[in-house]
Amino acid sequence: MLTEAMSRDSHQFVRLDSGDPAGEGQTSLRNPLFGDPLFGLDAKTLAARMGQAGEPAWRGEQLAEAMYRQRVAELSAITTLPKPLRERLAGEGWEVGRPRIVQVFRSVDGTERYLVEGQSGDPQTVETVWMPEGDDGESGDEVEPEGRHDGGRTTPGRSRATICVSSQVGCAVNCQFCLTAKLGFQRNLSAGEIAGQVIAVFDRHGVEVGRDRVNLVFMGMGEPFLNYDNFMAAVRLLVEEVGLSPQRMTVSTSGIVPGIERFAAELPEVRPKLAISLNAPNNTIRAEMMPINRKWPIEVVVAAARGVKLRPRERITFEYVLLGGVTDGAERAREVARLIRRTGLPAKVNLIAWNPGPGIAYSTPNADSVEEFRRTLADAGVPAYLRRPRGLDIFAACGQLKRTVETENA
Repeated sequence: MLTEAMSRDSHQFVRLDSGDPAGEGQTSLRNPLFGDPLFGLDAKTLAARMGQAGEPAWRGEQLAEAMYRQRVAELSAITTLPKPLRERLAGEGWEVGRPRIVQVFRSVDGTERYLVEGQSGDPQTVETVWMPEGDDGESGDEVEPEGRHDGGRTTPGRSRATICVSSQVGCAVNCQFCLTAKLGFQRNLSAGEIAGQVIAVFDRHGVEVGRDRVNLVFMGMGEPFLNYDNFMAAVRLLVEEVGLSPQRMTVSTSGIVPGIERFAAELPEVRPKLAISLNAPNNTIRAEMMPINRKWPIEVVVAAARGVKLRPRERITFEYVLLGGVTDGAERAREVARLIRRTGLPAKVNLIAWNPGPGIAYSTPNADSVEEFRRTLADAGVPAYLRRPRGLDIFAACGQLKRTVETENA
C-alpha cells in the first residue's frame, strides 16, 4: 500500500513514463524574458532565449560559461556580456537565480549540512551535505572517468570529497527508518535547483573541476526517480555544462521500476551509477520497512536493474541499512548473500549502520554485529563495504535529513 502522500501525488508515476521534459517545475521550459531564472537552462536553450531577445546565439554560450564554469551568481557580474546588455536584461527581469545556501551546520568531523533556498520563491528549503573525505560509499568502485573529465586524478594536497544532493523537498516513499519521511512529499525540485546545490557547495569550498576529486550522490531528500525528468536534466547540466563525469555520480532509488527502466535507456555518457536501497533480506521484512516494496517487490526491481548496460568493471550497488534485531545478524547476512548472488549482477553491498532519529523506533546494531555481517557477506563472495556515518551531531548522516535546526552546533 502506498503512503497517503504518494497516493495523493500519484500523477508522478504517470509522468515517469511520459518522457516529457515539460513536467511540473521543469526550469528548462521557463521563459527568462518574463523574469524566471536562467540557472537551469543549458547552452542551447540559452542561445535560443538570447535570440528571442534580439541578441546573437553565441551570447547564450557566454551565459552558460559564466554560470556553470565560472560560477557567476549575478547577471551584473557576467563581464563577458557588454554592460549595456546586462543592464537591459536586468531591466527586463532576467536573473541568474542560482539556489543559495541560507544556513550552515558544521559537524565535529568536518561534515557540513546546508539548508538551500530554491528558485520558486517557496520559503521551503532543501538539504545538501558536504563530506570532506566522503563516507567510503565509493569503495569498490573501479570505473574511472575518461576523456575531458578528471580522469580519476587528484592533485597532491587536494582531498576527495562527497556531496549528497536532494531531488525533492520531503519524500513520498515513507521508509520507516528515515527522518525525511516525516516531512511527507512537498514538491519536486527543478533541474536548476538540483544542479544549483552542487554549484553552491563548489563555490563555498573553492572546488576546481578537473583538479579536485568530488563524488556526487543523489541520496539526499526525496526519491530521484519520482522526479525523473528534472533529475536527469540536472545531471546533463552537470556533465555537459559544468564538466563533471557521470562516473563520479551515483543515484539511489528505493526501487521505482518505471524510473529504472528509463534510466537503463540513458546513454553512458550522461548516466550516473545506480544504487538500489535494498535494506532487507526478503520481501516480507522489506515491505514492513519500505511500503514501496508492496508495489514493486525485490525480484521486479532486480529484473529492471538487469536492463542497465553497465560499463566495464562497473557494479550496481545495493544499499543495506542495518537495524538492530531486524535486518542484522549472521542468518540475515547469509540470506542477503544468496539474494545478491541470484541476481547475476556485478554488484557490491554498502552497509549502513542505522543512524538514529527522534520518533523512529529502531536501534543501531553494535560494531561487532556490523562487522560480523560484513564478514559473512565477504566470506560468501559478495563484496561488502561499510559506509561511515558522517555528521551525526548535526543530523547530516544518511536517513537524517529533515531540515532540523536545533542541533548542538546550530
